[in-house]
Amino acid sequence: QVQLVESGGGLVQAGGSLRLSCAASGSIFSINKMGWFRQAPGKQRELVATIISGAITNYADSVKGRFTISRVNAKKSVYLQMNSLKPEDTAIYYCWGGTAPASWGQGTQVTVSS
Repeated sequence: QVQLVESGGGLVQAGGSLRLSCAASGSIFSINKMGWFRQAPGKQRELVATIISGAITNYADSVKGRFTISRVNAKKSVYLQMNSLKPEDTAIYYCWGGTAPASWGQGTQVTVSS
């Protein structure tokens, strides 16, 4: 079983940057897919970015060119570098592991002020 713990959220002004981290306990080597989702107040949880086999990345259109997902197996970690943040990026961000059933972190709040 894998447990995921996010960190790195906070309050930032529009145009600023944040780096989210997701630390996994247990073995993540068996998890081919990992990623980040987010949920804004009153909205459904949505995909932000995924990384497959540590190299193939996929991004939501709304974050392409601004966010970068990466994975370091040696550190059992997945990261989300977020640049040029916008107020509409405000949400709780969740780390996701493609296990069966899926693994989720507890979430970290990101607030972008205008």
